Amino acid sequence: MDSRLPKMLFVLLAIFAALYFSSYYPRLPDEVASHFNSRGLPNGWQSKAMFFAFFVGALVMAAVLAFGLPRIIKSIPVELVNIPNKAYWLAPDQSTATLEFFSTWFAWFGCAALVLLLFTFNYAVQSNLHPDHRPDPDHMLYAILGFAAFVAVWITRLAARFARIPRDGFETK
Repeated sequence: MDSRLPKMLFVLLAIFAALYFSSYYPRLPDEVASHFNSRGLPNGWQSKAMFFAFFVGALVMAAVLAFGLPRIIKSIPVELVNIPNKAYWLAPDQSTATLEFFSTWFAWFGCAALVLLLFTFNYAVQSNLHPDHRPDPDHMLYAILGFAAFVAVWITRLAARFARIPRDGFETK
């Protein structure tokens, strides 16, 4: 598996986010609605600076998911890695492919987390810019359900990948 595509996509999404949200920063009020109830009505506020600081922090967390976790897994002792059939998947002849799989897989997870983050922050920004015509709160529900579906598939594929050893002794594609 090649991790270049999801890593490049993550970087492009992060650059897009920086440009997109920086263009809205001057147009937002000094105190922004930052939390909303299930009907889309604001029930929490914070300063604009704190709102964007939280956004940057969340962006960093998504980057840690995408890039940091695979590096941590690579650097810790094999005894601390908990995957099924660890003796096979982390054996010297398989470990490079296994770790590359983790790198790709976590990069895709980071992209999905970043997309949810961008959708969420855009919802808040648009709600602050257009308080009389807020975005439909159902769109947030759809985004969360889409992310939950992605996570379910992601976990299932991850577990299926390592649940059994290939019959021919070679890594499955």
